[in-house]
Amino acid sequence: MMTAFTRTLILYFLIMLGLRLMGKRQIGELEPSELVLTMMISDLATVPMQDFGIPLLAGVIPILTLLALSMLLSQLSLYNLRFRELTCGTPAVLIRHGELQQKTMQKNRYTLDELLEELRGQGISSVSEVKYAILENSGQLSVLPWTRNQPPTAAQMGLDIEDDVTLPVVLINDGRVLQKNLTACGKNTQWLQTILKEHHLSKPEDVFLLTLDEQGQIVCVQKEDNP
Repeated sequence: MMTAFTRTLILYFLIMLGLRLMGKRQIGELEPSELVLTMMISDLATVPMQDFGIPLLAGVIPILTLLALSMLLSQLSLYNLRFRELTCGTPAVLIRHGELQQKTMQKNRYTLDELLEELRGQGISSVSEVKYAILENSGQLSVLPWTRNQPPTAAQMGLDIEDDVTLPVVLINDGRVLQKNLTACGKNTQWLQTILKEHHLSKPEDVFLLTLDEQGQIVCVQKEDNP
């Protein structure tokens, strides 16, 4: 039992490390080579976890080899465009100037039903509303409507609007003070205690969320189990 537990832990953290090296992507956003790598690693990991007669290294070494190969291919794709096209493919334009590119759809085996479903998912009911639709390497469909079908922007309407978009920084997350974020904002523990007193709180453990944005606005959410 202890052997199975130890093997599972080792392989689990090894696979997690491999997925971290691949970057923060969802399964649907993986490149073909990354998807193949993920499937192969998962299969290799299950064998030594189920069969104790197989040495653990018999699963670890192939996984490390695949991860090293993946990193090598990633580096090569950064410096060689042709190699990148070979391994990752190239985006395909399925709609150009409102017209369906039927040959491109056939080449990518992308059906009309799939295209219309993707358009409806983005709030578009007709192909004529789209100027460009690009099938990305990840399989996602990027849709660029005609300008006349897009909501007007402040710049197009000639409005001079002050930019008030800010990025709030989390200082307390479920009762835990994020000291790194606090220091990055130029604040200290004394300032934090002052803010807590202003919100009638005695300690960080009473706070569910506390954020500070670039304009100095503070959002404090108290834990529900506190009066």
